Amino acid sequence: MNPTDSAATATTVYYNSACPVCEAGICHQRARMQDSAVDWIDLHARPELARELGIDIELLRERLHVRDAAGQMHVGARAFALLWSRTRGQRWLAWLARRLAWLAGPLYNVLARQLYRWNRRRGHW
Repeated sequence: MNPTDSAATATTVYYNSACPVCEAGICHQRARMQDSAVDWIDLHARPELARELGIDIELLRERLHVRDAAGQMHVGARAFALLWSRTRGQRWLAWLARRLAWLAGPLYNVLARQLYRWNRRRGHW
């Protein structure tokens, strides 16, 4: 499957399993969404996809990226909101993240940046 072919699946999640926090979050989300049409792509195992996506590998490592069925890429807090909106029991989180986007976006970016730096210091990639 071509990672840029949005027709292949309804939703494609690009994540970094080298980050233990990210891996735990993705494992939890995958379990909650197991009956959904989602393609989970580990960029740590397939870093060459960064070039195909046209996105810097370091940005992909730092922030969650989700491509929707229409081919639009959602990053960071918007990516989480998209996943939550499609997960029973978490739709309220999507609603909240979207209503508080002015706070959720910048807060996610700060936390993601710190987590990225922590992972680099620990030599996770």
